[in-house]
Parts: sequence; structure tokens; C-alpha cells
Amino acid sequence: MYNILIVDDEPLICRGLASLLENSGLNIQNIYTAHNGYEALDYLKMETIDLLITDIQMGAMSGIELMQQAKIIKPWVQVIVISAHETFQYAQLAMRLGAKDYLIKPINSEQLLNTVRHVLLHMDRPLQDQADMISDLREHFRMEQPHPERTEILNQLLSEDPSGSSSAITYGLEQANQIVLRGPYFAMIKIRIDLDSSSKGIKVEEKDAKLLQYAVLNIVNELLDKEWNHYSFYSESRDVSIIVQWDEAGYGDSSVDNINQLEMIGRSLHFHIHRFLGFQCVVGISQILKGREFLPELNVQVNKAIVWNREHKDHHVFFFGDFKWGLFTEDPTDEDLAAQNNLIVEKANEYIHSNYAQKGLTLNEVAQKNHVSPNYLSYLFKKNTGTNLWEYVIKLRMEESKRLIQNTDLRRYEISERVGYESPEHFSKIFKKYFGISPSEMKK
Repeated sequence: MYNILIVDDEPLICRGLASLLENSGLNIQNIYTAHNGYEALDYLKMETIDLLITDIQMGAMSGIELMQQAKIIKPWVQVIVISAHETFQYAQLAMRLGAKDYLIKPINSEQLLNTVRHVLLHMDRPLQDQADMISDLREHFRMEQPHPERTEILNQLLSEDPSGSSSAITYGLEQANQIVLRGPYFAMIKIRIDLDSSSKGIKVEEKDAKLLQYAVLNIVNELLDKEWNHYSFYSESRDVSIIVQWDEAGYGDSSVDNINQLEMIGRSLHFHIHRFLGFQCVVGISQILKGREFLPELNVQVNKAIVWNREHKDHHVFFFGDFKWGLFTEDPTDEDLAAQNNLIVEKANEYIHSNYAQKGLTLNEVAQKNHVSPNYLSYLFKKNTGTNLWEYVIKLRMEESKRLIQNTDLRRYEISERVGYESPEHFSKIFKKYFGISPSEMKK
């Protein structure tokens, strides 16, 4: 059974789409509706949402911004975009953020149902037993390394001085249209599969490790090939490396947060590898640097980021920029690391207490103010406090609204405004879910 969230600033469209899906016979448990992006984010944070159907233009927060925030919270949420505008830029951004379809209003009912059906069926695909999966890999895939010459050149670029021979060789391959690394902006992602983390306790032989590396490479290409300018290839120790590049126009797009998109990719890769292969992996993400000569530095960064899994065994996606490397002249001690992490959580807590009643407060904003990624901040906050960060924001809002209900004569819409909600109706839904009774019942 699946939960679907429909987001549109026109209530009539929300009701129409909800009714269509309720009567479709599809395997749907709950259908939630929201009339703006901020309401939608509350549902995404509080409910298990499998499919998001969102409009593009919705006032304060666009559908593109909602998708970006949704993918920060849960990168695996499936998305279908609906729009009154047949704009290529919107469609391109939506597909890059992982939208499964981009439908133009007025919505064709059959087309929407077919798209929803396809998305749910894909999500419902049964997972293969690990032993069977490895057996299939042995049977159907050859052991040869894909694109061995290209793999060798790319690894040389990551390890050698840019003035060395690899640059000349790469130039020759560029001329042959095999490798095109023009950037000028580059980042790296590296995936290290943990062969000892099999959910079934399967011992992986050396030849099967190569097959799993091949399977990881295929997952990478399936997720990234359509919308990302990238090269994925084998690297040392059974790792899979990814070079992502942007041209000036793509990197400078003000509607896109490139670091958040890299983290979205990293978390999606981790989720899909664990889901379909049954093994854990660690994903390292570099910063973004301008110039191909910095590829060796990006490789150093992803390797350093991956090492942090030793300190955080229960966390799997690491961004190099989250760690204050410049504070230490030598490897930090456990006490240094703990102090750094405690300071991040302390400052985030202070910011939340000062701004929890702000309309439109997002995890991304709290993270930016504390110079850390949303992914790592969420992890640290939960680890240090035992509470999910957004649940903590809601707790502060609800306790303040309870105090205002019990001690003032403010109306519901006034209280809603004071604790950061866009509409009294949405505030009442959150309040009842939190306390079990409505604001008016509590007032009595």
C-alpha cells in the first residue's frame, strides 16, 4: 500500500486528482493534499510519502524548489510534475531532480493514471535474493572491465600531475570523442561497497566482488545517464568513481543548489545499492572546483570523506566540506571530532530556537546558517539529541501554540501566524496529529 501527496495551489485540482486516484483501483493507502510547498514539506517530514505529485508554479515555493527540498529529506521519493507551462527549462530541471514524468495541464486522466501505475509498479518490483542476484551476475555478465582504456586514462587524471603524460593522452581521446572533460566546474563522488555487510551473511569471493562492482556501476549509470554530464568508472579497491561536470551556464543557474544536488545523488545511490544489492556502501562527495587540473585534489577529498565512516559507522554519505579540516594541523583526536560535532548541533539548536516560528523555515536554511550540509546536520542532530530535527521544530511550535491557546484569547489564525504556519487549516491538522485533539477542543 502506498501513500501519495498531491500539491497544487488550486484546491479544486487537488480534490479532482485525489478523487481520480481514490477510484483508480491502485494499491493506495492514503492520499494527502497540500496547497503550497511549505505544507507539503510538513507532510514529507511527518508521513511516509512514496509518491509526490506537484504543480510547478505555486507562489512562495515553486514545484522545483519543493522537489529540491523533498529530495534533501528523502531522495528516494518518486515525483510526477504537473504544469500549465510547456517550458523546456522547467521540464529539464524537473527531470534532473528525478521526476518520472512532466504532464501538461489540463491533465489527461488516463495519462496520469498510467504514469502513477508505472511508478508504483516499478517501486513494487520484488527484491532478488542476494545469492540469486550473485548467481545471475555470474551467468549473464562477463568479467572484463568496461571501457578499460577510458578507465585507465580517467584514473591517471585523478592521480597524476596535470602537466604529465595523462593530459596528452586524454587530449587524444577527446579528439576521438571518447572523453570530454571541458567543465570548467568539476566534482567527484566515490562509492565504496562494504563486502562484509551482506544482509544475508553471504561471503563474497574475489570474482564476485568484481561482479558487484559492475552492478554498482550499472546502478550509477541508470540513475545519472539521462540528466547528468558525468563519467563513471572503476577505481582502486573495488571503488566506483564518478566525475560530474558543469559548464558555465549549468553551474551558474541560480535556481539550483549544486552541492545539495550532489548530496541528493549520493543518498539516492546509497539507497538503491542497498535496496537492490543488499550490501551497505559508503559514499564520499567532494567540493566543486573550477578547472580540470584540480581532479587529483577532488580525488583526495572523496577519499578523506569516506574515511569518516570509521567515526560514524551508522552514517553512509559524507560531504568533504562538512568537516573543518583546516582547524587541525594533524589528524584530529576523537575528542576533537566530538567537540566539532557538538558545536554544530549547539549552534543549530540556537538557530532553531530563535527562528522556529518563521514561516517557510527549512532544514536547508538551518544547515546553511551553520555551514554544514542538510544530510550531515540531520544525522548529527538525531545522534546527539535523540530527536529528528524537524520533529524538534514541530515540538517547539506545538508547545508554543498550546501555551497561546491556554493563556491568551488569540484566534486560531493568529496563533497559526505566530508559530509559522501558512494556513489555519494546516495548523489545525498538525496540532491534532500532535496532541490528539483540535485547538478548539483544547481551548474548551
